[in-house]
Amino acid sequence: MLNRRPVFFAFQHSEPRRTQYSVHILSKYIQPAPYNGPYFPAVSYEDNVHAQYIVLTQKLGVQKVFSVIGFSMGGQQAYYWPVVYPDFVERFIVVCGSARTSPHNITFLEGPKAALTASKDFDNGHYKTTPQHGIRAFGRAYSAWAYSQEWFRKKLYLFDGTYSDLHTFLREEWEAGFLEGWDANDLITLLHTWQAADVSTIRDNGDLGKSLGAIKAKGLILPCKTDLYFPPEDSENEMRYLKYAKLIVIPSIWGHMAGGGSNSEDVKFLHSEIKKFLEEL
Repeated sequence: MLNRRPVFFAFQHSEPRRTQYSVHILSKYIQPAPYNGPYFPAVSYEDNVHAQYIVLTQKLGVQKVFSVIGFSMGGQQAYYWPVVYPDFVERFIVVCGSARTSPHNITFLEGPKAALTASKDFDNGHYKTTPQHGIRAFGRAYSAWAYSQEWFRKKLYLFDGTYSDLHTFLREEWEAGFLEGWDANDLITLLHTWQAADVSTIRDNGDLGKSLGAIKAKGLILPCKTDLYFPPEDSENEMRYLKYAKLIVIPSIWGHMAGGGSNSEDVKFLHSEIKKFLEEL
């Protein structure tokens, strides 16, 4: 499912303590539908980072970020921080994310997007009531990508009896989940942000290696071995250029959702690795 989890910051103050804040990106589910519906402008991760930087520095008086961490789209945004503000961030942690959205990832997102926008009640974004047909179709088109094939083979979609069968899982978890938590135009805005992700467009004219190689902050990259959105191969390619980062693969069959708190075993693994990373000098 689309990430509903915010990016978390740990701020380093002059006193020996750290304050944690969480932020959501523009068009996340906690906000009302985008102003003026389908005419809401495209939003980039860079736009989000600049807006958050203003809040942190001008409203909260933060001078230095000890660490930024994010999952999924939040993970992609975490990559942007040490590129956009290289002297502001000391560490960054990417959980199931990437510095650039791959062609395969972009193509996957075109599926649920088409299911939503082609529905009879989407009305080119001018809907007056919730486009239930479109959002339900979006959820079903999206659902198979969130977990691994092995996860489905083991019927983990039953969630220890929460759902009686696969179709109940799809209806109650995916259709209902998107209906209850998302606006259709929000989804379109978020997909554009996701598809356009590429830190190398900020200052390096598309040279990803140069952009990543210039990052001074320490990084922890945590892909899941079965993630279909952000496979570990993408992270391995990024590690060729990152000078001060380490890669640890989450050994899970939960696919992308391994990074989103979906099961206790993966949560325990992530907490352990992140804790060790943050305690390093």
